[in-house]
Amino acid sequence: MSTVEGDLLHTVETGSISVSRRFWGRLALWLSAAWFIASFILQAGHDLGWTSWGFENWRPVLYAYFIWATVLCITRVVIYGEAGKKALFVLPAALFVVSMVVFPLLFALWVGFSDWNLASLHGRKFNGLDNLRRMITDPFYANALLNMIYYCLAIVIEYAIAFGLALLLYQEIVARKFWRVTFLVPLMLSPVAVSWMVGKSMLENRFGPIARFGRWLGWETPSFFGDPVTAKLSVMIMDAWTFIPFMMIMLLAGLQSLSKEVLEAAEVDGASKWQRFWQVIFPLMLPVSITAIMIRIIFKLKLADIIITVTAGGPGGATDSVTSFIYREYRDRSNVGYGTLLAIVYLVIIVIGMTLLLKVSDRIVSRMTGRL
Repeated sequence: MSTVEGDLLHTVETGSISVSRRFWGRLALWLSAAWFIASFILQAGHDLGWTSWGFENWRPVLYAYFIWATVLCITRVVIYGEAGKKALFVLPAALFVVSMVVFPLLFALWVGFSDWNLASLHGRKFNGLDNLRRMITDPFYANALLNMIYYCLAIVIEYAIAFGLALLLYQEIVARKFWRVTFLVPLMLSPVAVSWMVGKSMLENRFGPIARFGRWLGWETPSFFGDPVTAKLSVMIMDAWTFIPFMMIMLLAGLQSLSKEVLEAAEVDGASKWQRFWQVIFPLMLPVSITAIMIRIIFKLKLADIIITVTAGGPGGATDSVTSFIYREYRDRSNVGYGTLLAIVYLVIIVIGMTLLLKVSDRIVSRMTGRL
């Protein structure tokens, strides 16, 4: 047998597939799909109380999905031959994404519209839009959303500080490499470690060194977490100290990638340092700046570690972020249904907000770079 014939030994062309083979392949696919759909509807009806028929949990539905996914992959080859083999490069990954992302999201929606308190003896019960009505009238959740606006607005100041540090470390200063590593140290620390090192130790109102220094300056009762405004500012400062180096290193990388010929040309034309920065460096750095700010916003929207460790959302919810509020809804109140709905609504707000910010940032970048 020749080499070519050996290579084609396991090749099954579409035209050579028999009718009976396609029939049995389609039959197996439709039967597995029917069992999956039927088990899903049966279990959904059982959970909603529409029927007494059902399973103890959703595990049989999961097994039915795995069987259908396996049969789907096999029948691609059985029905379509070589063309079906090409689908196997993408189909398992797509099915894995569905099982790991889409199904948990659908289950979260299912839980979000349920009354499920782990401290209750009745278990989970479908309650329709009750959780949504409770969320709309919940002042603590509204306060957490408002706090997130304040926390995100603080990124403007963080960006200015990070840009200033990046410009400083871009210059030929003494021990530049040492300072670059030193400024990156806060980024290497865990937010929980920062919370204990700074919030629980240095800012402690009785024996903390910063509190003692405040009393030495004349501040009689230094309390960084007793007043709502001071507590919020303290949380912002600790979070900024942790993540400003992240923005700084991104901006520094952007500065180092700038064309030196453009900067030298601006200097030869007689532009001052401020003019070179505002009219040349800043517009050229806009794509990097927007990327750094967007990534920083994503990290800021997940702010919870410092708040949970230091203030637990206090005083009176003044420092609560949405994430820390949802965490306490789970941990302290064991309210899984309501907490899940809050998380879903927060996810929708993040997706819509980030989409709008990306569109606005694209317009700003195009206008600023069009002037160059």
